[in-house]
Parts: sequence; C-alpha cells; structure tokens
Amino acid sequence: MALDGTFSMFAFLLLCLLSSTSMENQTVVSEFVLLGLTHLLVLQRPLFVVFVLLYVTNLLGNVAIIAVVLAEPRLHTPMYFFLGNLACLDIFYSMVTVPKMLAGFLSGHQTILFAGCLAQLHFFHFLGSSEAVLLAVMAYDRYVAICNPLCYRLVMRPQACLFLAVATWATGFLYALMHTVMTSQVHLCGPNEIHHFFCDIKPLLSLACSSTHLNLTLLSFVTGSIALCSFILTLLSYLYIISFLLLKVHSQECRRKAFSTCASHLAVVSLFYMPVLGNYLIASPGSPSERDMISTLMYSTVTPVLKPLIYTLRNEEVKSALKKFLNIKLFP
Repeated sequence: MALDGTFSMFAFLLLCLLSSTSMENQTVVSEFVLLGLTHLLVLQRPLFVVFVLLYVTNLLGNVAIIAVVLAEPRLHTPMYFFLGNLACLDIFYSMVTVPKMLAGFLSGHQTILFAGCLAQLHFFHFLGSSEAVLLAVMAYDRYVAICNPLCYRLVMRPQACLFLAVATWATGFLYALMHTVMTSQVHLCGPNEIHHFFCDIKPLLSLACSSTHLNLTLLSFVTGSIALCSFILTLLSYLYIISFLLLKVHSQECRRKAFSTCASHLAVVSLFYMPVLGNYLIASPGSPSERDMISTLMYSTVTPVLKPLIYTLRNEEVKSALKKFLNIKLFP
C-alpha cells in the first residue's frame, strides 16, 4: 500500500505540472465519473472479490520472481535481468488501474480529477508501451543466445543490457508523454461520464467538444508503429531461432532445451499482443465497445497474473531457484 501511495502521488504531481496550463485555458470539466465494468450492484461485490484475488496474485507472483532473480546468483544473466524488468512493469501496470477499480466496486461510483485522469492515462501507456518494447528485447536476447552463443557474452554484456533496459523505459515514457500532452490540450466540456474502468485515450476523447482528429491519428499511427515494430522484431527473432534449430542443430536434447526456454516467452507475447493489436490499431471516436473493454482488461489485469505462472511452470531454473529461495526463507 505504501508503494501504491507513492506511485499515485508521483503520478499526480507529474501530470499536474504537465496539464496545469491546459486545464485553465481549455478544459471545463474538472472531474470525471468512471462508469466501470458494470452498473449492476448485484455484480459489484463478486467482481470486487475476483479482482482482489487477481491483484494480490499478481503482486505476490511478480514480487517472488524479482526476489528469486536477485537472490539466486545463477539467475544473474541477461535473460533474467529482463525478466525482472518485466515483473516490475507488471506490478506497476496493475497499480495504475486496479486499486481505483476496486474502490469503485465498494463505493458504487468512481470519480477522478482531470489531473488524476491524465496521470492514469500517462502511466498506463508508459508501462504498456515499455512492455511491448521489452518483449522485443527479450526475443532478441534469445536469438543471440541460441543462434550466436559464442558472441553472447560480448553482445549482451552488462552495459548493453542496462542500455537496452533504460532505452525501453525511456521509449515508453516519451511515447506516453506525447499522448498526455496532446490529450491535455483537448477541450472537454461535458458530459463527464467515461464509459470505461479507467481513463484511456479513446473514451476520454469521446467527451471532447473540439476536434480530436490529430489525437486519433497519432494514437493509430504511433501506437500501431510501436506495437507492430515490436511484434515484427519479436516474430523475426523467433523465425530465425526456429530455422536455426531445425537446420543447424541436430541434437534433439539441444533443440528441446532451446524450445523450452523460448516457449514461455512466446506464450507471454501471444497473451500480450492479441488484445493490444486489436484494441489500438483501429482508433475511432465514440464510446468504446465491450470488446475493447474486455481486451483492455485482459492485458492490463489478467495477463500480468498469468506471466509468473508461465515463467515458473515452464522454466526449470526458475522453479529450482524458487524452491531454494522458499526453503531458505521459510524453512531455514
């Protein structure tokens, strides 16, 4: 909870600085009502229980991965360094939307200030785009490790890994900053009801009284470019890996081990990209459809819960390190 409060305060202060001018000159609406997933009171308490369990599972699973990667020297490699970054992204990602959604289930309504709405929008797209780039970086890491193992230590040296991680987070931050600034300039004069469970770009722009053509064009082009480029780089990396294993590796054991290390990442990539590409490549005004809301819910809330399970169930190194970590901490 302390981490959540610090994150929210940082987001609020940052976006207040970015949007203070535009709020005074452009925006009439200063507070929004998030309509959430459903208006049926009979469903709100069961949904609260479901999403609390998902949220806690997400936090525990990803914190466990970070702790194991830090505690186990055998996992101090580029692959697990990036996996630790992915776990951090998923922890913060769920903090952006889930606590506010849970509060709405209990109170029956969700109100959010304009500055808080921009903060939520900024960090959601910051973390989401960073994750898309990070998945491509992780695929490149697997390509180098499998197809060029003799050059792996040179190519993926610690300085290079740190640079790639910083570039990943910086790309996501700058991308989200562009959308935040552009959205803060839109004239919002009412109504103030957002048909979503958080402040996303498309439902917020549907409340605009001024032209949103540039915003929607940037959303479609820039988001599509980041998502597609990351997806294509990931896909090309695995096409090279598969062709290399089938054509140049004759040992069945080596093939099995290589495919095993890639299977987890491929599963995570599939879970992330299938809803994202469908949700943001077609930017249209008006209220988001139920399909958009469900797909957003999948990659922002459900997928982060599944990732720790995928990486632990299919990765022998992580499983053995986790068992060792639990034995040391719980049963010394």
